[in-house]
Amino acid sequence: MTYRQRMSLFVIIDSCIVLTAIFVSRFFVNGTIQVITFPIVLSSIVILLSHLLLSFKFHLYNKAWEYASVGELISILKVVTTSILIAAIVQRIVIHEIFFRLLSVTWLLNMSLIGGSRFCWRMLRDSHLNKKDNKKRTLIVGAGSAGTMVVRQLQKNNHTDLVPVGFIDDDDKKHKLDILGLPVIGGTKKIEAAVRELDIENIVIAIPSLSKKGLNSIFQECAKTEAKTQILPMLEDLMTGKVSVNQFRDVQVEDLLGREPIELDINSISESIKNKVVLVSGAGGSIGSEICRQISNFKPKQLILLGHGENSIYSIEMELKETYRKSDIQFVPVIADIQDEKKMMSVMSDFQPDTVYHAAAHKHVPLMEANPEEAVKNNIIGTMNIAKAASWNGIKTFVMISTDKAVNPTSVMGASKRLAEMVIQNMDRESKTKFVTVRFGNVLGSRGSVIPLFKRQIEKGGPVTVTHPDMIRYFMTIPEASRLVLQAGSLAKGGEIFVLDMGDPVKIVDLARNLIKLSGNSIEEIEIEYTGIRPGEKLFEELLKDDEVHEEQIYPKIYIGKTSEIFIEEINDIICSYSRLNKDEIRQRLISLANYNVLSRPKISMSV
Repeated sequence: MTYRQRMSLFVIIDSCIVLTAIFVSRFFVNGTIQVITFPIVLSSIVILLSHLLLSFKFHLYNKAWEYASVGELISILKVVTTSILIAAIVQRIVIHEIFFRLLSVTWLLNMSLIGGSRFCWRMLRDSHLNKKDNKKRTLIVGAGSAGTMVVRQLQKNNHTDLVPVGFIDDDDKKHKLDILGLPVIGGTKKIEAAVRELDIENIVIAIPSLSKKGLNSIFQECAKTEAKTQILPMLEDLMTGKVSVNQFRDVQVEDLLGREPIELDINSISESIKNKVVLVSGAGGSIGSEICRQISNFKPKQLILLGHGENSIYSIEMELKETYRKSDIQFVPVIADIQDEKKMMSVMSDFQPDTVYHAAAHKHVPLMEANPEEAVKNNIIGTMNIAKAASWNGIKTFVMISTDKAVNPTSVMGASKRLAEMVIQNMDRESKTKFVTVRFGNVLGSRGSVIPLFKRQIEKGGPVTVTHPDMIRYFMTIPEASRLVLQAGSLAKGGEIFVLDMGDPVKIVDLARNLIKLSGNSIEEIEIEYTGIRPGEKLFEELLKDDEVHEEQIYPKIYIGKTSEIFIEEINDIICSYSRLNKDEIRQRLISLANYNVLSRPKISMSV
């Protein structure tokens, strides 16, 4: 039906209702069928014309009545009431008398019949046209403004496959109330019982202000059921119109970290990057590539993408050029190995970067246990090469990415990173370049992360392999880790080890259970198998050694570690002698030196 046809229909309907109402009112008030009198005809004409004119003024004929609500009812009230008042004024002027009872009954009939005619369509649509057959029964967690908004949208949308049947809310005052015709069943502890009793297939968490710890707590209750759990999109995406309120997304493992992301000092980061030349080593890796993305947001003059793998460097180069094609940023790919000292000197000399972010490293714990000489070559010698090249060419700031495995290390990888940290701290003492280290825990989604492994195992039907039921780790997302690196670069004064307050550690077995649930499976379908701790692994990781702890935060959620003892001579001894040692000897020397405490033990000999 076109707009003109629709408007004509409503004009005819309203005209019939208005005329019928006043003549019926005459019968009710006076008890006579003699309704064709001058006062009645005059009142009918005035009320009808007033009603039609006011309906256009208040856009009554522009309303989509299938979505009628209180706002539309108020518009009808304004139109009907004003038209009756105008009729009363005309009666007083022309007839010198106001027929109060007649006008009162007419007002009541007009409100009932005009309002009823509009809302009948909505009732018909809700009860018949918007049938709930074959729709998934949905439980809404959160009976606040977001939850009620979700329910309204689901009730109005005939194309969605979800039908809301109840609310869950921890506010005791809302329990046992009906909101939009749906009962508030109880708090989050009632989720499991509600799913079972109401035959729920979907759960939607509609609390935009929910903290990650709160979301994790609610998800654990949802995980006890077989219902699919989804979450409302980000509030800013709803406000900007990027997504609709009924475009729910699946809960991601990143949502369940139990800690809030760090807020950045955008101004200080921008000052250290904007219109500057920046070099990122390991730019094709998961951390290095994300650092490149974050750096590009601050519009550097030139971004040098240095890496050993040509495919990964090509991939990030193409991505950045496409994303920032309208900017003036120069993206320069450089294929180079940090173990090549002369090449590092050449790169630094040619590009003269203002800041270097050193993300290139071997990070896989079991592989480095099997190949300790490669850890020495890449993590220690490679770091020394690129650091010396930066110092020699007068680079302003050098930021090395390290790991929590460098604290009291039990693995070759952790030990090699700890010794690399010592190299960086020693370089800071000898150079005008500001050398700093950024240390954080495991990164979700990185190539060495357990998450991709778990996902592959789940896709194959299991089992999901966990080394030990008590294994715990700190976790953060790749973007968050990369932002920390940029923030550290802007805060650097030289020699610091920056550490993020990573909140509470996560049990690996709990992470596995959450991933199984998020994939739509149950623990019974995808089993968890314990394989035993691998060589070099610890049950838990630390972020600072006892002698490094500095309680004061340099920035919200960022701590700075104290400088501990540096054994640069012993490190040089390992570099000179590792090629003559077998794997076990290299492993022993790396771990011994990385854990050496000058205050508690006599000086160790590192000669061959």
